[in-house]
Amino acid sequence: QGFGNVGSEAARLFAGAGARVVAIQDHTATLFNATGIDMKALTAWQTEHKQIAGFPGAETIASDAFWRLEMDILIPAALEGQITRQRAEALTCKLVLEGANGPTYPDADDVLASRGILVVPDVVCNAGGVTVSYFEWVQDMASFFWSEEEINARMDKIMTDAIVHVWEKATEKSCSLRTAAYIVACERILLARKDRGIYPG
Repeated sequence: QGFGNVGSEAARLFAGAGARVVAIQDHTATLFNATGIDMKALTAWQTEHKQIAGFPGAETIASDAFWRLEMDILIPAALEGQITRQRAEALTCKLVLEGANGPTYPDADDVLASRGILVVPDVVCNAGGVTVSYFEWVQDMASFFWSEEEINARMDKIMTDAIVHVWEKATEKSCSLRTAAYIVACERILLARKDRGIYPG
């Protein structure tokens, strides 16, 4: 869901890795093609027409039907509050990757957990953008600039380390990845406060 900076890039990368992207939804249309949507063609269409609506390489379906489609992975990469309890009950996917900020309501999160649908939370899943923004700041401060390959490699390492730590904490505490991410974050803040000694208390 979403075909902006996050959604379109996620769709392109997944398609490039061999996945079949069967549906794309944004504010202009909901597209479906059971054999897979051609990402290059859709990107070209959007560039020319400034919308995905009218794309000839897929069927246009009702927006609510998007949540009931057969899928393995759902990537909500548009607005917050998109996965409601009702939608969570209808989803057929096994994995939700939160590309948007706060796309899942708390009660929907509980439904997904009870149904055994794994959710990689926004605080981990979409942290790549702010990580690279940090890289930009570091480079500006040092007046030393990395290649795109170096940036991607550094981002990959940080993101991989993050999900590994969260996964291990979830396993240790027998909790969701979202709860584990908050635990890891709090532990790191407390450790930094103790080691640096710059915060009161």
